[in-house]
Amino acid sequence: MSWMEIAAVLLGLANVGLLVRRSVWNYPFGMAMVALYSAIFFGATLYSEAGLQVFFFFVQIYGWWLWTRNRGTEGPVEVRWLEGGQRLIWGAITIALSLSLGWIMQHFTNAAKPFADSAIAGASIAAQLLLSFRRIENWVLWIVIDVASIGLYINRGLLLTAGLYVVFLLLSVLGLREWINAPRTRPEA
Repeated sequence: MSWMEIAAVLLGLANVGLLVRRSVWNYPFGMAMVALYSAIFFGATLYSEAGLQVFFFFVQIYGWWLWTRNRGTEGPVEVRWLEGGQRLIWGAITIALSLSLGWIMQHFTNAAKPFADSAIAGASIAAQLLLSFRRIENWVLWIVIDVASIGLYINRGLLLTAGLYVVFLLLSVLGLREWINAPRTRPEA
């Protein structure tokens, strides 16, 4: 456990707490958190996770811009479900990305857990994009990611980060509930 991991955990708690509330101010906390986690995961030879943090940084800039444009004049952003066969498309792309990244990590790096790391990374990419697009399904993916991440981080000795993901899991369940109820509870414009 390092000062960097402690700081990343605190930033992560603020980030996800604000996400549950659909606050656009989650993004600065998230950007700072992923900058720290990039270095932490690289040091733990979780290269897919380290690279994912760089991706997250730039997608968070994009998400911040999207959320700012779509939140209206006041209050939280509006959210909605994916339509039609979009879930199947997102699922197929996520699986293909995860397997491709796992193969690359297994054959070209000394990654500690190439396929577990890559499955989490691939699903996280999809979840972060769905979050940026304000789709409720992002929380379902985050729940699955959080469960898998807890085991991976325990395996790599990142116990504080595993603990953070236990809290993330609880917040993801809360976020799913809040976002499902959001369309019925948001004020009329």
